[in-house]
Amino acid sequence: MTAVQRWLLVVVGVWLMTWQMLASAQELPDFTELVEEASPAVVNISTRQTVTRRSSAMGPMVPDLEGLPPIFREFFERSFPDESQSAPQRQAQSLGSGFIISKDGYVLTNNHVVSGADEIFVRLSDRRELEASLVGADPRSDLALLKIDAGADLPVVRMGKSADLKTGEWVLAIGSPFGFEYSVTAGIVSAKGRSLPNESYVPFIQTDVAINPGNSGGPLFNLKGEVIGINSQIFTRSGGFMGLSFAIPVDVAMDVVEQLKSDGAVRRGWLGVVIQEVNKDLAESFGLERPAGALVAQIMPEGPGAKGGLQVGDVILKLDDQDIIMSSDLPHAVGRLRPGSKATMQIMRGGKRQQLTLEIGALPDDNALAAASGSSSPQAPSVSDNRLGLAVVELTEEQKKALDVSAGVAVREVRPGPGAMIGLRPGDVITNLNNRAIESAADFEKIAGALPVNRSISMRVIRQGRASYITFRLSE
Repeated sequence: MTAVQRWLLVVVGVWLMTWQMLASAQELPDFTELVEEASPAVVNISTRQTVTRRSSAMGPMVPDLEGLPPIFREFFERSFPDESQSAPQRQAQSLGSGFIISKDGYVLTNNHVVSGADEIFVRLSDRRELEASLVGADPRSDLALLKIDAGADLPVVRMGKSADLKTGEWVLAIGSPFGFEYSVTAGIVSAKGRSLPNESYVPFIQTDVAINPGNSGGPLFNLKGEVIGINSQIFTRSGGFMGLSFAIPVDVAMDVVEQLKSDGAVRRGWLGVVIQEVNKDLAESFGLERPAGALVAQIMPEGPGAKGGLQVGDVILKLDDQDIIMSSDLPHAVGRLRPGSKATMQIMRGGKRQQLTLEIGALPDDNALAAASGSSSPQAPSVSDNRLGLAVVELTEEQKKALDVSAGVAVREVRPGPGAMIGLRPGDVITNLNNRAIESAADFEKIAGALPVNRSISMRVIRQGRASYITFRLSE
């Protein structure tokens, strides 16, 4: 190879590398126009709350002066002044973000940004600061709707559809992290439909967009400049960004907005059931081809599910046209339905698929399950000692009523064996074994004696008022 040929190869190689770098650069999005268009509708939100500061965590350290001689009373009065007459107060402040959704001054933000505030202030992009009124708030979705009076031609954001969002899509956030107003951060959608603890009715959008305190309530945009989410929470061990950010889908948010405008409150659908995830062993036990659906572990008496014909042990596979893949899909789907509406449900019961039509109820304010049985041991004399290593006794009528069950047995003693290995404890109540209801202690002994080996077996257990299904296998 001549020197000229080598030189040409070097030139061609450099050109190819340059072309590849330019091509890669062209694939990265340019956010400048989006930011210029959307920023004017983003606002900074601050609140003020008057809090009385306590003088001491142990209470006022003033001795009882009654009965003391005047000289000692005068000394203590000088040393311990009466703070009750002039208890100091401080102004507690919070800081967050929001965005204008209508030209007449409606502003959307997070509920936790304005919760408990005596005064709410909205600072616009033109530096005006206006006091806002709270139209309504929904703690369950962590959304609040504000109203400001700033004329009739305010800049507004454009709304998108979070249902059209795809994992891996570019998104951008604008907000005020740590008070740094109009900070812009970008990333991608990491996942959709995430459930977070105590947030069963919001299918969160997970992103890797840098979100920090102060971003709360700010908008999340797609590349079209449309709002597709409201930044709400972060997962952090340090108090700052760690690559896990969660936004409320705009489809959920706008439904909340319409209800807050019209009714001042939000009503959600409710089934009145306790569900759990279907794992591989449970799927095998219930005759499913693969782990999917929401297993009904408990049904509230007189609730919509009970009235509609749902039974403990049903696996809900579909609600209207939506497949229920994870158990968390069900609260999201039910919560979007209007109370009083009809819903069609596909279930697996007894190894066969069935269809139910039921009426959706309204989610009550207090959805806590009532406490079930006490810790006292059952006193009924009927005892069963079986191959599971369990000594069980039948439930009294009072216990059945407290647990809202028609039958079942309580574990009196756990001996070495399969029962101990799967974590059963004295006081647990067993209502179903191998997909069969337990009518009595003798019935439990009969079913336990006929359990199959080397296949998944399900058991419904009630512990401290909460029911769940567990699975195990017998080798002999």
